[in-house]
Amino acid sequence: MKGLTRTFLTGLAAILPIVITLALLWWLGAAAEEVLGGLLQAVLPDLLYFPGLGVIVTLVAIFGIGVLLRAYVVQWLFGWVESLMERIPVVKTIHGVVRDMMGLVSGDLEKKFGAAVLVTLPGTDYRLIGFITREDFAGLPDELGSGETIAVYMPMSYQIGGYTLMLPREQVQMLDLSLEDAMRYTLTAGVSARKEK
Repeated sequence: MKGLTRTFLTGLAAILPIVITLALLWWLGAAAEEVLGGLLQAVLPDLLYFPGLGVIVTLVAIFGIGVLLRAYVVQWLFGWVESLMERIPVVKTIHGVVRDMMGLVSGDLEKKFGAAVLVTLPGTDYRLIGFITREDFAGLPDELGSGETIAVYMPMSYQIGGYTLMLPREQVQMLDLSLEDAMRYTLTAGVSARKEK
């Protein structure tokens, strides 16, 4: 019986991520079609509307927003909306998780983090993965850091939160992992990671 259960769980572990991903994509497409498609169907004549137009318009709109975000005024407005969301208790948690995960997917990590590092807790063998966020403390109070001090962000699993530590550079060991793989390893509590070859 154990062998059958193990085989079933192996199959489930292989198929479940694919099914969940496809279901999420289907749900997003259906939601886009229901909201925008319904709106377009009410506005456009029947000859111009066809099933799937809501999804197409959504994709074009997302691309258009990406183009608009290159303009300074739109960036400022978008930043203002984000800062507003960061002030609402529950919303800021959800928004932060989604934003960071999208940053992981979109390859935006390099803009935020300098490198993945390993930090050993003093007096122990415990090690944590962190990400360098600042190496230059010019213009900031001396208490935050100077010279050989670096700022290292230590995220918690599943992006529940994290800490920014100011550490001496010699206490930090560089990791031979890409930022994406190190972030994936951290966000999934060590369950998922792959080293780029």
